[in-house]
Amino acid sequence: MELSEPVQSGLQALADPGCFSSGAYAALLQAAFRSLLSSQAEQAFLDHPDLEQIDPAVLKYCHAAAATCIVEAGKQKADKSAISTYLEDCKFDRERIEQFCTEYQKNKDNLEILLGSTGRCPPHITDVCWRLEYQIKTNQLHKNYHPIYLMTLNVENNDSRSHQDVNFSCSMEQLQDLVGKLKDAAKSLERTTQQ
Repeated sequence: MELSEPVQSGLQALADPGCFSSGAYAALLQAAFRSLLSSQAEQAFLDHPDLEQIDPAVLKYCHAAAATCIVEAGKQKADKSAISTYLEDCKFDRERIEQFCTEYQKNKDNLEILLGSTGRCPPHITDVCWRLEYQIKTNQLHKNYHPIYLMTLNVENNDSRSHQDVNFSCSMEQLQDLVGKLKDAAKSLERTTQQ
């Protein structure tokens, strides 16, 4: 596992018994798992009595680092030895590594379900349908004479093969701007693949 410098320093602070007692460490670890796996986004996860004496900035920093480590381990389907090796590098003692791994194994299945439901790739546009509407009057009887394009992008999600449509309306100028940006993106992609 590779994590960024800020995450590593947050984990090192979490490993420090002078900063986090055993009770505070266990409470923060459970709060990190609950905040990831619970459907409710609450600040109450960090309102444990063992966490009250810790500076709130350090607490949030270490909570974010622990949550990042948990998510990364879940994404990589890391086993106990990979997690243990990484946490040893972050100066965790044997007892804290064992607590982390136990909590991870207990929540591993739910974490993998959660990560699997978020998807792995963006939707893919399969077709574009459009219709030109010409608005002559508004509902206030003002003459308008503006063409409006009604666009439908047929989108397919590669993970679930579900189909959904994205509908929007735009003026001629907005459509020309969209087409220009799509052409720029296609040229950029073509240049990148030729290198």
